[in-house]
Amino acid sequence: MKKIILERLTLRNFKGFKEFVLATNGGNVDAYGDNGTGKTTAFDGFIWLLFGKDSLNRSEFEIKELDAAGKVKQHKLDHEVEGDILINGRRRTFRRVYSEKWTKKRGSAMDSFEGHTTSYFVDGVPVKLSEYKAEVDSIIKEDLFRLLTSPTFFNEVLKADERRKVLMEVCGGITDAEIIHTNRELERLLSILEDRTVEKHAEKVKARQKDINAEIKYIPTKINEAMYSKPDIADLDEELLQEDIDSIRSRVQAKEEELLRIRNGGETAVKEKRIREIESELLSIQNKLQSEVLDKVAHQRNEVGQLQRDFDSLRRQIEDKRHQIQHNERTIEFRNQDTERLKAKWSEVNGQVFEHHHDENCPTCGQTLPGEQKQAAHVKAEADFNRGKAHRLEQISSEGKRAKDEVRHLELANTRLLDEINKLSDGSAILQVDLKSSESELDNLRSGIQDPRSNPEYQNLNEEKEQVEKEINSLRDSAKESYEIIKKEIDTLRSELMKLEEEKAKFAHVRKIEQRIKEHERQERELAAEYERLQEELFLTEEFKRTKVALMDSKIQTKFKYARFRLFEDQINGGLKDVCETMFEGVPYDKGLNRAAQYNVGIDIINVLSDYYGFSAPIFIDNAEAVTQLIDTDAQVIRLVVSEADKKLRVVPHNTMQEAI
Repeated sequence: MKKIILERLTLRNFKGFKEFVLATNGGNVDAYGDNGTGKTTAFDGFIWLLFGKDSLNRSEFEIKELDAAGKVKQHKLDHEVEGDILINGRRRTFRRVYSEKWTKKRGSAMDSFEGHTTSYFVDGVPVKLSEYKAEVDSIIKEDLFRLLTSPTFFNEVLKADERRKVLMEVCGGITDAEIIHTNRELERLLSILEDRTVEKHAEKVKARQKDINAEIKYIPTKINEAMYSKPDIADLDEELLQEDIDSIRSRVQAKEEELLRIRNGGETAVKEKRIREIESELLSIQNKLQSEVLDKVAHQRNEVGQLQRDFDSLRRQIEDKRHQIQHNERTIEFRNQDTERLKAKWSEVNGQVFEHHHDENCPTCGQTLPGEQKQAAHVKAEADFNRGKAHRLEQISSEGKRAKDEVRHLELANTRLLDEINKLSDGSAILQVDLKSSESELDNLRSGIQDPRSNPEYQNLNEEKEQVEKEINSLRDSAKESYEIIKKEIDTLRSELMKLEEEKAKFAHVRKIEQRIKEHERQERELAAEYERLQEELFLTEEFKRTKVALMDSKIQTKFKYARFRLFEDQINGGLKDVCETMFEGVPYDKGLNRAAQYNVGIDIINVLSDYYGFSAPIFIDNAEAVTQLIDTDAQVIRLVVSEADKKLRVVPHNTMQEAI
């Protein structure tokens, strides 16, 4: 058990106190004072000292003393709290100082207010905020400290779910398996839960039931919408419609075959065949006249293309090598500059002379060192200097040698690249001559290609083709009128066919809607059955909660002497709601329980928490005049009592607690 006792608390310029000392001598104390004398301020100061907040857990509150108008009475004061705390008998001193920051700006005769600073001290040594927090945390964490120092914090500051969490931690939870084992009716839950907790499964069931209700709610609407969308087929007969459709399709097919016969008339087909024969003969004449020359042109064109590609390749190689020479020349210039810089650096380092200034007094005792020690120190310093100087000179020389070597290598590379460029340029010049010669030969071959239109046989066939095409056009013009009449008849039949098919499609649409209605009705039945099954599972989870209530209530209540807890609340629908309400003798904490009972219940809770966490911290009881008798506690108790007769805060120590530490 770590026992924390407030031995002395000093407040200076803090919330109206010029200087106030709360001395406990390691024991319990009563602080008497009229309203406004600073009883709560003492508790605020203790909390602010450790955590930078007041007793209401606020980090922003007024520390300075204000006048009636709400303005600061006096500036440039240090506002501080210092506390001597015994931790298992070892004294630690903490101090927090809140100060105004004033600065005199250039050209101004008056100081200007720039804000605030806070300083921190542990055992008289100034520390950073992070170090201060670490020291406090090493003693006790803030959330646990607030639980153990205020009898009202658990019930009035913590929310219900936070109170439940604390109770579950202190009293130990009960596993789902343990709860199910105590009630055989719950055995079905094992197969239902899978890897979920009962609470998570109940949430899942309720969410699914909500979804089911939403789905079932809209199914009648969907059925009605489907019914209203059914087309009217009362005056239609599906079989008769199909017979009419088949009849019209046959008539359309017959008319289309008649059109085809007109389009492919016999005499027209013969003349079109003659056109194809003429075109074949024309192509044969053209091939005979041009075939040999075109082969030579193609061969020469390939040769020109290859020479052009070879010439372009040599030109690119020359350009690449020229770029490489330019890059090398820039690098040579940079490395020559590095060489000159390193020469200057070498001369500078080489010219450095050893100078030694050694403290002739002993750094430990302050007495003058003997001569031999001073001489030894001088020799060692000079040797260190010479070694360092030699090392630096060697590094500079090595770097200079690398620079010169790189320049030499790059110059050799440029010489080699120039030789390669000259060779490539010679080859390029030769290729350029060959390319011009080959292109000239290609032009000569192209000029020798004969135009077939100048051939008499080719001209006669072309004239015959034109005459046959005129005859075909004449035949087509005469058939065009008949073709248009039949085409209009086909369009009329197809329009009638489309209307009949639309009427017949209504039957398929009706069957589809009726099938959709059956699906909706089946879905409604399945959802209702699923809802009933989920309702049974939800009943099991509620029965689980009731069993858990009984087990947890028995386990938790045995931990406390006075405090009792209601952890569940019956709902109108028969379910249970998680709550955490503290009670004493059947009276809820915040619904009629008097202040004395509230304090004693709070101390009872602190006693259990202190025992569990292994901490005992000072308990501050504000408005302690409402309690005639506090229950026993091992913790230090500081009672803040309203006393109209005491216009200044008066501290009355009880027994000392030093011997118990």
